[in-house]
Amino acid sequence: MGKKGKKEKKMKGAEKTAAKMEKKVSKRSKREEEDLEALIAEFQSLDAKKTQVLETACPPPSPRLNASLCAHPEKDELILFGGEFFNGKKTFLYNELFFYNIKKDIWVKAEIPNPPPRRCAQQAVVVPQGGGQMWIFGGEFASPDGEQFYHYKDLWVLHLGTRTWEQIKAPGAPSGRSGHRMVLSKRQLLVFGGFHESARDYIYYNDIHAFNLDTFTWSRLQPTGTGPCPRSACQMTPTPDGNSVIIYGGYSKSRAKKDVDKGTIHSDMFLLRREGKEEQEKWTWMRVNPSGVKPPPRSGFSLAVGPGGRALLFGGVCDEEDEESLEGDFFNDLYFYDINKNRWFPAQLKGNKSEKKKRRRGKKGEQTNETEGEKEEPQGPTEIIKEIVAEDGTVMTIKEVIPAAQAEEDSEEEEEEEDGEEEEAAAMALLVEPCPRSNAMATVKHSKLYLYGGMFEVGDRQFTLSDLYSLDLHKMDQWDVLVEMDPKTQEWLEESESEDDEEEAAKGGDDEEDDEEEDESEEESEEDADHPPVKPGEALADYQTRTEKYWLGLARANMGPDAKEKKVQKVGHAMAKVFFEDQE
Repeated sequence: MGKKGKKEKKMKGAEKTAAKMEKKVSKRSKREEEDLEALIAEFQSLDAKKTQVLETACPPPSPRLNASLCAHPEKDELILFGGEFFNGKKTFLYNELFFYNIKKDIWVKAEIPNPPPRRCAQQAVVVPQGGGQMWIFGGEFASPDGEQFYHYKDLWVLHLGTRTWEQIKAPGAPSGRSGHRMVLSKRQLLVFGGFHESARDYIYYNDIHAFNLDTFTWSRLQPTGTGPCPRSACQMTPTPDGNSVIIYGGYSKSRAKKDVDKGTIHSDMFLLRREGKEEQEKWTWMRVNPSGVKPPPRSGFSLAVGPGGRALLFGGVCDEEDEESLEGDFFNDLYFYDINKNRWFPAQLKGNKSEKKKRRRGKKGEQTNETEGEKEEPQGPTEIIKEIVAEDGTVMTIKEVIPAAQAEEDSEEEEEEEDGEEEEAAAMALLVEPCPRSNAMATVKHSKLYLYGGMFEVGDRQFTLSDLYSLDLHKMDQWDVLVEMDPKTQEWLEESESEDDEEEAAKGGDDEEDDEEEDESEEESEEDADHPPVKPGEALADYQTRTEKYWLGLARANMGPDAKEKKVQKVGHAMAKVFFEDQE
């Protein structure tokens, strides 16, 4: 057998192994997901009572990460959907929809009937057709204790012009997953990678699927060449001509030994190229080796597409893990990848004009058309360590990474530049900028980068953010603060706190995030009153038998007429059980 035949056989063997693993994970997680379907259906029953569009001005959204932030294709607005929040005791998932009016600096919460179920780590893409649309695929739902996961494989579109949600049911969709990436390439949505996790197993993907926006059909692409290994949370960027897609970095984990997982941060880059006409198009993977100053290895970075064919990478975390502990260094640096030049370079803020003049003293005859962020051979980044003391006495040590200025070739100018570097680092330290974080949301509108939320950790404590920043990508002078947040004020519920505190947090944990959440909790209590009440001393089995008709009807209403009767019964019984246990 020739080399080509051996390679093809090896690839087929790898595909079979992946298919077996996926089947194994799917089987083990099926029961787990059925339990969560009842909780999801309970939330959907609340959403179903909203029968008309309601838009109200509101405070900025509560802290969250792994949400979707998009720029409206036709208006000066940002769109925020979904996300998650963890307060140390409980995980909260959202399907809230917010619009941010950039010119008026106003947040509006839009309540639209029949929204997608609550989720995080989904992917969203906006397109201009039909007055603007936002397409959403996949994501995950988690149990309140964060131990069980449900991975969606549904596709939704928000019609921005009419303010209506629509679920698109088309066969051949990718399997349920989160942490994947999705971009628009001509008239197709391309979905790559992601992972599926249960309480016992997990699997990472490297498959790529296309959804045609004209025919509303899914297809799995079969590119030639060697592509990326399975991963999630990578950078996926379409090229300006729409014929190719860039994949960079990402994260995956594998089983090192029994009950021990090893995480891998990827820093490789690939190009997926399209060739041929629409009906006869072929896709090919190619390995890419970019030049310039590459970002240090990290995961959880934010990504967006800027002007001039440049991809943006902000922040992230580099985890240092062993069998006993996991600690991470969080970043707040910004890198550009020039797709046309195949080159990375760190962004450098210019600061205000007075500081700029100080830095230029002693430099004679220096003329350049490049911005400081685009110089060919920047030195390594400068690290600044900050310590913040929280109200509870926790000391937060935050590492900020600031790219240094370029060194001059002439040795005499090199010494002057070193002095300039110190002045510049000092000036940069005074600039307002986002604190180091991972899993923030980023998008670009009118050549401005907008960065919202995310999280960072100090020891076992997680700080979830709700601040909003903008940066003019043409001026590159300074970050503007649109929404402020002081992470020191965020409440954290320790594991050692009493059960009474835990119950109180479960009932009112949303209150700390937003006053509106309190209203929602009251709404839920009112909705509970509509369900058949539990009689004093009644057993669960007796309650389920007595109220079976009601709960099956509610389950059927939430799941639709196409749902199988056996599954409707399981969800109905599970909903009755959830309600019964809540009344105890």
